[in-house]
Amino acid sequence: MAMKWFWRMVCAPDCTDACQVNCPGCHAMADEWKEQGYVTPVTEGSGQTRRWRDFRYAVSCWSRSASARMLFRLDPRRLWRRVEAPAAAVAGCGCHPGDMAGIGAGLAIGLPGAGKDDPIRGEVRQYYDLRARNVMAGADGAACCTPAVPTEVSGVPAYASEDLAAVPMDAIMASLGCGNPFARAELRPGEVVLDLGSGGGMDALVAAKRVGPEGHVFGLDMSDEMMLLAHRNAAAAGVTNVAFLKGDMESVPLPSKSIDVIISNCVVNLVPDKGRALREAYRVLRDGGRLSISDIVTRVPVPEHLRSNLSAWAACIGGALSEDEYREHL
Repeated sequence: MAMKWFWRMVCAPDCTDACQVNCPGCHAMADEWKEQGYVTPVTEGSGQTRRWRDFRYAVSCWSRSASARMLFRLDPRRLWRRVEAPAAAVAGCGCHPGDMAGIGAGLAIGLPGAGKDDPIRGEVRQYYDLRARNVMAGADGAACCTPAVPTEVSGVPAYASEDLAAVPMDAIMASLGCGNPFARAELRPGEVVLDLGSGGGMDALVAAKRVGPEGHVFGLDMSDEMMLLAHRNAAAAGVTNVAFLKGDMESVPLPSKSIDVIISNCVVNLVPDKGRALREAYRVLRDGGRLSISDIVTRVPVPEHLRSNLSAWAACIGGALSEDEYREHL
């Protein structure tokens, strides 16, 4: 059990059967994957637990793992650039890391909370607007690349298949979460849910199904393109008990004590003023309400050279809190 935090970063349920049978990490994760609905050799009890000398087999898992996806998302090549981004618009559709190279290349950023359009918010908005436009272009047949579920950056593999069965593919493709907030949310029929940083709407649509027609879900996002995509996905899914709101997490446009459950997936790290955002979450929660956040959390504070890099912020690294910092804010 003590090693599970490590295996979650190294192993993935969609690696090869040969790897799973020989990888000690896959065996350690078997019970957790089974609860999430995966059917693999280890969840079915195939093979025998191996010895530490078989650790080498974990390497073949890593390319599909959470840590590999996050490294791809961060694209370290951009972190060490010391030149300002060109003024020209970014070329490309955003399908490849190179298409995003011009975004956030500069290192000078404003202080958190410096204003509605401060550099951090502007960078994050631009990054996710581009992601949403690429998904919508693919749906309309205008993208330069073939659409595919973004397993290199997404926490989608952590979801049970039945949760995503009725969710439009565009919502799944737009998901850039790092985990599954529903693993602990325990949503019940009739509850009112708020999804902070709802993006293309995947989590909001999953929540809408769980709370049923007598419940309601609000999705909050600051990206105009993601909002447009979320509305399209809700219409495609025929979901009527969900509404998407434009706004920032530091100023939630909902009344106090109006929400039963708040969910969020890899978004708190993107907010400049996290203390204010979490106070807002507390304000809108009803007495006895619940908060289920999946986020990037570090063991030690993020180094200053990453905190001052806009690319690292947009990639969910620059603004990540350490475990102790998160506990203090909560």
